[in-house]
Amino acid sequence: MTPVLHRRQRNWGARMREFEWLGLPAVVLENELLRVGVLVGKGSDVFELLYKPRDVDLVWLTERGFRPTALAGTFVDGYGGGWQEILPNGGAPSSYAEASFRQHDEVALLPWDAEIAEDTEERVVVRLSVACAKTPLRLVKNMRLGAGSARLELDETLVNESPVPVRLMWGHHIALGAPFLAPGARITLPDGVEGIPHPVGLNGDGRRVAADRFRWPHAVSPQGDEIDLSVLPPPGTPSEIVYLTGFPQPAWYEVAHDGLSLRVEWDAVVMPYLWFWQEFGATAGYPWYGRHWNIGLEPFSSYPTNGLADAVENGTALELASGEERALSLAAEVTARG
Repeated sequence: MTPVLHRRQRNWGARMREFEWLGLPAVVLENELLRVGVLVGKGSDVFELLYKPRDVDLVWLTERGFRPTALAGTFVDGYGGGWQEILPNGGAPSSYAEASFRQHDEVALLPWDAEIAEDTEERVVVRLSVACAKTPLRLVKNMRLGAGSARLELDETLVNESPVPVRLMWGHHIALGAPFLAPGARITLPDGVEGIPHPVGLNGDGRRVAADRFRWPHAVSPQGDEIDLSVLPPPGTPSEIVYLTGFPQPAWYEVAHDGLSLRVEWDAVVMPYLWFWQEFGATAGYPWYGRHWNIGLEPFSSYPTNGLADAVENGTALELASGEERALSLAAEVTARG
């Protein structure tokens, strides 16, 4: 992102600042309550969602944190935590329509274009855009922050620029953990949500839930015991992933701990699933080595985490006709009590 040299500078109200971080273009949207860091040069990743009155970052960072692109390699090797946009392949490497996709390929690994769309004391908007290399998809995202508000708003438009239909997975990979969350933190979802466990466990030494579909928040363990998934467990709990569905429109979730809450709202028509990734330190080998305690609550168009080919097979892959556009609205809001 090339800094605009001659726009009026401001250090109050809603404001925006362009800079370079890890050798990549970045931008910060900021007001009295929030500071939002966006890595324009790599995926438009949100690397900071800081609630300033408490000095608490809502998004979680890995032990290694974000790394320069030259050291990143694959998605997981360069994964710093935070919040990624995922398109058109969600999860594991997959091949479909003669294209081979890496893990979470491809917009999370690409540099994006960025421009200042609005810059006033009342509101700032940065417009980010990217064109895929392996598919004929273009994505435009407006990120908006108003003065005095702890609500970050995203409006996105995805378009198929080809004369043929395109299948895809589209999601937001939002990772949460310390310093925001700790064991005992609670997740609240709308009534009527159901869970679909991933068919197999993430670790060979066991899993947290049985493979049966369940009504949130009460799943059943492989031993037949009831588990309340809405309460985050202690370190060492088996890793897991389940796919939640049955959301109203708009969909939402809330995560709360120690008087601080994050509410995420999104379009359930475009993204009817919420991936609930649970990594509580039970992965003793690559890539986590027992060092992480975190969750991901990830709105998605499709499932599973096996990649696009599997989503096409189970009928959940999103399809865009020739020239079709699909809009998405998503918001993240922080509230505090006490």
